[in-house]
Amino acid sequence: MAKELFIPKLGQTVEEVKLVRWLVEDGAKVDQGQEVLEVETDKAVFAVEAPAKGYIHIGPYKEDLVLPVLTVVATVGKADEKFAPAGAEAVETKEAGQQVPGEPTPIENPNSTIENPKSAERVFASPRAKKLAAEENVDLSKVTPTGGGGVRVAERDVVSYLESAPKATPVAERMAAEAGIDLRSLTGTGAGGTITKEDVQQVIEKGREGERERGRRGEEEKAPAAPVLPLTPAPPLPLSPGQEVLERVPLKGVRGITTERMAASARTAARVTLFMDVDATEFVALRERLKAKVSEQWGFAPGYNDLLIRVVATALRKFPYMNARITADAIEYLAPIHVGMAVDTDRGLLVPVVRNADQKGLRQIGNELRVMVERARKGRSLPDDFGGTFTITSLGPLDVDGFTPIINLPEAAILGVGRIADKAVVYKGQLAARKMMTLSLAFDHRVTDGAPAARFLKYVKELVEEPYLLLAE
Repeated sequence: MAKELFIPKLGQTVEEVKLVRWLVEDGAKVDQGQEVLEVETDKAVFAVEAPAKGYIHIGPYKEDLVLPVLTVVATVGKADEKFAPAGAEAVETKEAGQQVPGEPTPIENPNSTIENPKSAERVFASPRAKKLAAEENVDLSKVTPTGGGGVRVAERDVVSYLESAPKATPVAERMAAEAGIDLRSLTGTGAGGTITKEDVQQVIEKGREGERERGRRGEEEKAPAAPVLPLTPAPPLPLSPGQEVLERVPLKGVRGITTERMAASARTAARVTLFMDVDATEFVALRERLKAKVSEQWGFAPGYNDLLIRVVATALRKFPYMNARITADAIEYLAPIHVGMAVDTDRGLLVPVVRNADQKGLRQIGNELRVMVERARKGRSLPDDFGGTFTITSLGPLDVDGFTPIINLPEAAILGVGRIADKAVVYKGQLAARKMMTLSLAFDHRVTDGAPAARFLKYVKELVEEPYLLLAE
């Protein structure tokens, strides 16, 4: 049986990719694991490998075409076969609002968030997972997949889903099933959080009241609503005589995503920026001593960015409220400390991430950062290179003293780092030349307040001014 070649899920936020080029011809013989296709996300270009050994049969997908992830773009099988995705390997979820014959009419749950899923979304699942789901009446579209690199539902995923079901009385379970209510969307008021029939009945009554209210509004609103016209950008001003456009760069790829996210951050975050002058004299001296002692052994000279990641990771461990993110209805404080470092590339600004930075030494941080930066600048980043909990951005190498960075939502804050310059300051009661640096912490006031953010920044300052304190952590 032919094996499907589908676009893998390349990160949590990637929903579609652009086909860059096929690396093999249609009908060519390929080996399992051979790179056969290149696709591009908003961050980088990735290679897709053949799932099996055999002859590849490419579907009607040409270069520069944009496709959703999990789309089957080719099959690998026998030489005389044609492109034919194996429908048996996918479960079709019903369209939003579609009712299966014999299925109870669902009642809207006013406590849940209604999303607009893509119609006929394909859910990939193993045969054992599909069998168990059918036996236990589980909707596979609600199960988080871990098989096949996080794209295919395995039997263990269905088991985990069943084990995570909330406690409910038998009557409550029957009432919820008949009304089409997901018990996971309810909060139990019984002993130990058990969902009771009263909890379900309350949701049913709210749903019915909502239906009656919508009916009343429908009677009152006979006239059609005025159409909402989309906002369009203002037309460009006419060019003066002698002016001409040298180049037009479409807002897509990395630049398009940067434009969208930075504008969204500026619109939604309650941004406040704190500035602090830092005496980096000992910080510079430490880096120089490390360069002299370990560069040959490590194979690279430790840099300021390596040290800053270590400093920030230590500060985040001490002040965990800064290692947070904001969602639609909650602030989430995160356990892992993943520190991102903004990198300027030919394709735009990218933020590779050192994961669990608080658990790594300077050498490991430096090694990982250099590998990821090299990949980013070549457009060969991996999905796991991104997705941090806190970001550092530095314009010091460009002689910038201080600036107000834009928060990389949904993160709570971002640290801006200015240049290190010799300045005349009062040091121990006397005028002296010291190596000074400006730090700027932009934070989301919805997540934390000014004083807690200032305490975090003050501790970062202490670690830079007295870096030996890192040994005490």
